[in-house]
Amino acid sequence: MGHFLFPFSKQMAAVACAAALFPKTTAAQQQPPTHHWAIVVHGGAGVIERSALGPEGDSAYRAGLTRATEAGAKVLEQGGTALDAVEATIKVLEDDPHFNSGRGAVFTSDGRNEMDSAIMDGSNLKAGAVASVSHTRHPISLARAVMEKTPHVFLVGKGADDFGESIGLQQEPPSYFFTESRWQQLVKQLKKEGKPIPPRPAGVPAEGATVPMALLDESSDSRHYGTVGAVALDVHGNIAAGTSTGGMQAKMPGRVGDSPIIGAGTYASNQSCAVSGTGTGEFFIRLTVAREVCNLVQFKHMPLQQAADEVIHKELDDLHGDGGVIAITPDGQMAWSFNTPGMFRARLREGGKLEVGVYNDEP
Repeated sequence: MGHFLFPFSKQMAAVACAAALFPKTTAAQQQPPTHHWAIVVHGGAGVIERSALGPEGDSAYRAGLTRATEAGAKVLEQGGTALDAVEATIKVLEDDPHFNSGRGAVFTSDGRNEMDSAIMDGSNLKAGAVASVSHTRHPISLARAVMEKTPHVFLVGKGADDFGESIGLQQEPPSYFFTESRWQQLVKQLKKEGKPIPPRPAGVPAEGATVPMALLDESSDSRHYGTVGAVALDVHGNIAAGTSTGGMQAKMPGRVGDSPIIGAGTYASNQSCAVSGTGTGEFFIRLTVAREVCNLVQFKHMPLQQAADEVIHKELDDLHGDGGVIAITPDGQMAWSFNTPGMFRARLREGGKLEVGVYNDEP
């Protein structure tokens, strides 16, 4: 019996060839790769010693760091963005009066709270910052609103607070941010400097009516501790950074440190890393510390920990500056580095165990 031969056109041959060279992509292959999320948090660096902090203070600060880190981790676990995680983490710390940010912020020499904050999205280099705000409960949320709802990057003072109020961010009177411990630290510092003591803010309890919290006894060389910050990596492979602070105790009215300055105290880029700093801001500004760490990662291809140590333990030391940084990369490297006796810090990686540290003799 004969065989029938069917014509095989040039078009059919081309299709068959293409199918062999470019096999059909499955739905699973079309999905972007999933990254393992991670988060690093700090609550400030400075003269933090066991003898000054005591068991009660030690426990309180570690508990605060744990709550904040877990808040950010919850966002990341649910597939949220690094930006959302950073904001959620810092909001918890801004509500914790043990830290120098939001409620519990230190005072200017004239007895006011002037708070600074910044946030940056590493996926697109968008950033927002605020400085010298006095009424917005969560400065980190105000910084994010500047980034997302205005054509600007940086707003200051009354204009920043007014903008926050106009978009519905919670506003508070000076008495909300007041804590007796911070006030007594201000009084002590001003007396030491021979400066007049300002009147207590309106609406706060009379002196002696409240019990001070367990806080460090700040001396003149540790006025900057307590700034808070977070850096995060989400499952989409994007990173973000945020920082929030009340600044330095007894600072001049209008003084702004590094925290809200993009590239100095806060920076994030998917091309390098995300960084949040804490310390004496004047040195961090002069060195553009956050961007310097990222530059070493991006252009000198340094491992993250080496880059952080190079900036903190060499460049910052050379200027006789003090402080520390936390950092994270899109490939999951995490680091912290500080040249002070301590830094409140925590980190958590997907599937890992929460690490919390305070002193410089801890991992």
